[in-house]
Amino acid sequence: MALYKIREFFWQSFFIAEPPLTEHNLWDQSGRVCIVTGGYTGVGLEVASILYQHNATVYIAGRSEDKATKAINSIADQFPASGGKLYFLKVDLSDLATIKPAVKEFERRESKLHWLNNNAGVMRAPTESRGAQGMNIQFQTNIYGPFLLTKLLSPILERTAANEEPGSVRATWAGSLGTILCPFEGGVEWTADEAELAGEGDPDKAYHVTKAANYLLGVEFGKRVGDKGGVMHLTYNPGNLKTELARHLEPSDPVLRVARFLVYPARMGAYTEIYAGLSKVLSPRENQGGWVVPWGRSTAPMRPDIKAEVEKEKGTAFRLYEWCDRITKQWQ
Repeated sequence: MALYKIREFFWQSFFIAEPPLTEHNLWDQSGRVCIVTGGYTGVGLEVASILYQHNATVYIAGRSEDKATKAINSIADQFPASGGKLYFLKVDLSDLATIKPAVKEFERRESKLHWLNNNAGVMRAPTESRGAQGMNIQFQTNIYGPFLLTKLLSPILERTAANEEPGSVRATWAGSLGTILCPFEGGVEWTADEAELAGEGDPDKAYHVTKAANYLLGVEFGKRVGDKGGVMHLTYNPGNLKTELARHLEPSDPVLRVARFLVYPARMGAYTEIYAGLSKVLSPRENQGGWVVPWGRSTAPMRPDIKAEVEKEKGTAFRLYEWCDRITKQWQ
């Protein structure tokens, strides 16, 4: 296990091959509708910019209308000739009560959705930080919120997929190196009384748990869709990037000291996400529930114990899906 972690850390952090899909060779996205959560900063902003540059309709989903408006104006100014559209979709992933109204608003405005990119997240927030429903804010923002959003948007994704090329309609999930560094066997565990996911008391562990959970959920959603051409689910490690994600870390934190030698521009992470969301190389038969690493590679092996769990008929991925479904039931 240790050898695997060391090998994958280096393989996903250094000497990375050039991205296969960028703004320079992306095809026209006219007629395609995308949602990018957290699309007004960091990697999400870069993804939204590339999509709009190529004429997509992009919904920037988040809680700050001011930040979204600034991002929309900035993107539109960069690409005045674009035939795309940019909209703000108000949703707060740390408040489960805001998600269903956001989905209803989106469905009121659009009849199709080609790509849901669960890009937003929070990293190493203080243990005492809570979401609106009183749960650990990392668990709520990174796991329960994206789960609920994806489940509620699944019907429109499935309707869209029925009339599009197999594999072209997708939901993507934000993993990270934390996915493979998670300390728990199989990716996630529960407390002894099964009242909560394990790791809540340690911000670092909690973050890694959320990233492993996103991979597990991507796999499980994919299993429930199957490989016959419906919605394709993939999880990505966007890369080690210079973004606002580390805003909760103290300047003296060792992670920040080391990170300065490892981080890449946010646009590089956007290439990873664009590949996961749009690459024609990926197919439901070969890549449903797959794992994409920087800057667009789908051949990286998953950690053996996590891989073993997702291959079980009712392993940890199944259990986590059912757990999230129960946690979010009253907001569905």
